Amino acid sequence: MTKSDELVKYITERVVHYIDTPKDERRRTKTKEPWAMKWFGMIPFAVSLWMGKKEEAIKSQRKMQK
Repeated sequence: MTKSDELVKYITERVVHYIDTPKDERRRTKTKEPWAMKWFGMIPFAVSLWMGKKEEAIKSQRKMQK
C-alpha cells in the first residue's frame, strides 16, 4: 500500500510542477552539447584548439617567408 501511495504522490507532484511552469519555459529547448564532447569529453576540443594554433603558426611562417 505504501508504494502505491508514494507513486501517486510522486505523479501528482510532477503534474503540479508541470502545470505551474509557464509555457515559455516548457517550450524552451536546451542547447545540446556536440556529440564528440558528450562521448569523449574535452579531448576533441583540445585537439581542435591545437590544430587551429598549428595552422595559424604555419600561415604566419608563410607570410614571413614572402
